[in-house]
Parts: sequence; structure tokens; C-alpha cells
Amino acid sequence: MFALILGAAAGGAAYLFAGPENPAGGLLYSLTTALGGAILSYRFFTRKLRRRKRILAEEFSPQWEEYLRRHVPVYSGLDALEQEIFRRRVQIFLGEKSITGIETEVDDETRILIAASAVLPVFRLPEFEYDSLGEVLVYPGSFDDSFTTDGDGQDILGMVISNSSTMIISKPALYESFRNSHDGHNVGIHEFIHKIDEEDGAIDGIPSLLMDRRSIKKWNAVMEKEVKIIEEGRSDINPYALTNGAEFFAVTAEYFFEKPEVMAQRHPELYTLFSSAFQQDLKSIMKSVTADMMGRGRKKTRRNAPCPCGSGKKYKHCCLKKKQ
Repeated sequence: MFALILGAAAGGAAYLFAGPENPAGGLLYSLTTALGGAILSYRFFTRKLRRRKRILAEEFSPQWEEYLRRHVPVYSGLDALEQEIFRRRVQIFLGEKSITGIETEVDDETRILIAASAVLPVFRLPEFEYDSLGEVLVYPGSFDDSFTTDGDGQDILGMVISNSSTMIISKPALYESFRNSHDGHNVGIHEFIHKIDEEDGAIDGIPSLLMDRRSIKKWNAVMEKEVKIIEEGRSDINPYALTNGAEFFAVTAEYFFEKPEVMAQRHPELYTLFSSAFQQDLKSIMKSVTADMMGRGRKKTRRNAPCPCGSGKKYKHCCLKKKQ
């Protein structure tokens, strides 16, 4: 606003005191008008940069850091520089997107879990931003097609409303997703994958912004093969993936981010496609996290306990066997 007033004042002053009919005055008028336009253009094209500079000038709370370490295993497996990038993207997301509770409280922990859900898929894609997302509504529970949370038939945990800047997430489902971070299901990641899918113009399950034509062709072939296996009851992928292409993309992406080592073993083609699309070798990251969990200063994992890698096997039949 200040630049607008300054530009208008400069142009107006030149016009009044010199007059455009005077050659010198006309030159002064043109120069001041150009200056005002340049100032306006500068402020217009740098407004995002300036806004983000203000956002990142704020301290990243130690409590926020604790939430990330407690709930997001992948974050703990990143090196110091990558963790800094992750934190900055979380901070920008929280500074630019509205998160509103609907008959429920939205505290810092809830905000961090939502931001982490958004950042996990894209933190190694620096050009990607959720441009079409304006607000995340947090509901007190699951809901139905009418967006009500009372009564029967409330089985929706999250929703991206097509051609809208709004996303809805059930708060209990969000917390459960991060509480059980190795079961292959995460409502936050699921909905943000839909939002990523939508960025090319349609929620259709074709990640054209993440893959080139050759990879898209491969994606379609792998999807067709995996769908047949699910239909035959021979897959551990959630059958909800059979709903349509968009749900297949979201469901398998959840699997990739929650159980990368298992996906690499059981669905290697899907794992390779996702690793390339999201530019993340999560299998390697989670190996280091699992090793740290079983390393010094940690409670020893018993032989018959579930393996910390999330494979669903007993420790003695999984990572312990690999170590021997």
C-alpha cells in the first residue's frame, strides 16, 4: 500500500508542477510514473518471498521439534541439513495455510501433525507447493457425505473437496495415524496425496506432475497388475485401492511412506516408481531409524516382539535374522 501511495504521489507531483505539455515536465512525469510502476512491480513479485522471510524469522519451537521426533520416524532418519529443510517447510505451511477446528480444539501438536502430513511427500520437491489449498478443517470425528459427525454412517476420515481450497481431516484419525506409524495407513498423507494429484487439474490417480510420460506408462501398467492381485485376494494392499485410480494412488502412497522396507520387498515396482516420483529412498532412511531404535541407549527388542521396522513379522524372523 505504501508503494502504491508513493508511486501515485510521485507521478501526481510531476504532473502538477511540471505538466506533461512541458518537455522537461513530460520527461519527469514519465520517469516518476515508471519509478512508481517499478516499485509496485517489485512489491508484487516479491510479496511471497518477503512473507516467507517473516515466517522463517520466527523461532521453530523446541516443542514442535519434539512433536516431529516423537511422531514422524522419517524425520529422525534425516541428516541435520534435511531436518532443517523439513522444519522450514513445516513452518512455511503453518504460516501460509489456515487450520481451523470445527467443534474441536486445534493445538500445536495437531497443527504439526497436519503440516508433517503435507511436507512428508514433497520435502524433496522444492518446486512443489500446495497452491490450490487454503484451509484444513479439523473435525472432532469421522463424518458422512453431509459433513455431519453425529448419528449413523459416519465413516469418512478425511476429504479433499474437488475444485475447492478446503480439506477436511478427522482429528482422532489423524492422531491414530501417527500413533501407529507402521501400519500402512495415514489419513493425513492420504488426503495430501489427493491434493498433490489435483495439482495437475484432476484427482484421477495419474501423477503427471511427478512422473514423465515413460514413467506414467509404467505406472499404469503396474497399477493394472497390482489391482488384479488385490482383486484375487493375494495382496496386502488395502482393498480400498480398488475404488478408483485416485484411491489406488493415495492408498499405495500411504503404504510407501509408512512401510517403505516392506513395499520394497513385496511391491518392488511400486517402490521404485514412488522413490523416483518423490525423490526419496525411504527404505534406506528407515533402516537407519530401525538400527537406531535397536542400538545403544534403547530398550532391547525381544526376539518375539513385533519388529520395529514395521514388517508385521516377529523381530527374530525379520531384522534380527538379517543381523545374524
